[in-house]
Amino acid sequence: MGSERRLTDGVNEAGDGPLRRRVFDVIFLSDSKASKAFDVLLILAILSSVAVLMAETVPEVQARYGAELKRIEWAFTLLFTTEYVIRLWCVHRPLVYARSFYGLVDLAAVIPTWLELLVAGSGGFLIVRMIRILRVFRILKLSRYVHEAATLRLALRQSLQKILVFLFAVVVFVSIFGALMFFVEGPENGFRSMPASVYWAIVTLTTVGYGDVVPVTGLGKAIASMVMVLGYGIIAVPTGIYAAELRNISVHRRQAITCGECARSGHEEDSRFCRYCGARLPSGEIYVPPQSERSSERITAPESGRK
Repeated sequence: MGSERRLTDGVNEAGDGPLRRRVFDVIFLSDSKASKAFDVLLILAILSSVAVLMAETVPEVQARYGAELKRIEWAFTLLFTTEYVIRLWCVHRPLVYARSFYGLVDLAAVIPTWLELLVAGSGGFLIVRMIRILRVFRILKLSRYVHEAATLRLALRQSLQKILVFLFAVVVFVSIFGALMFFVEGPENGFRSMPASVYWAIVTLTTVGYGDVVPVTGLGKAIASMVMVLGYGIIAVPTGIYAAELRNISVHRRQAITCGECARSGHEEDSRFCRYCGARLPSGEIYVPPQSERSSERITAPESGRK
């Protein structure tokens, strides 16, 4: 009798034995009714625990229900700790899961609460428990969008130098305008120092406008008006740079999909057949040529789109 096919979620594999395989199927996969029910209950538990964490920071709620919230938080911690241990038990290679991204997230979700028992004054680290909300990404199977995430990451890499040059120019602008406002307005009008004036320039250029420091003189108001108008134009620059890189990647990817029959390109990413001759298109990796040899990355085409 041949060996039984091992269950896997793409990263972890189920351990040996029918019980471990069954547990793995429930908590790592989402094909059965039991696994879907587990995912729903886990999402409710995660969101409820995050709500409890937020409620603990409200002084009125903390003063009235502090003890109850603490007990509820410990109940969630025990629940998530038990789940983490079961995940380690049911996988074939526990260290692979423990060292994976979501394994570290699962561990970080419970460690701060246990540290509170062992280390005095560790309560300030309890905010790390908020990281458990990242687990929703796995439960909702958002990893299926890793292809799109790779596209965004590649566009950011290819536009990074342009954006850095732009940010350097912004630093120069706010330094100049900050110096101008310091000498025009002076400490008597709230511009107490050069760093404080640069802070005002940053707040004004980004159109935040806290209003804690405002110009009083006519020349100062004129400079402030220039900074405000310049701010609206500056906001659009990095967006345009990034959007242009995304478009270039899209064009390269369309050109990379070539029909094996007629050798013509220009197909959409999710095309299964050639738009010119009707032949089935190949599937696999799409190479996006780097711009000026700055970066290169392979993006795997979605297999479901061209099968």
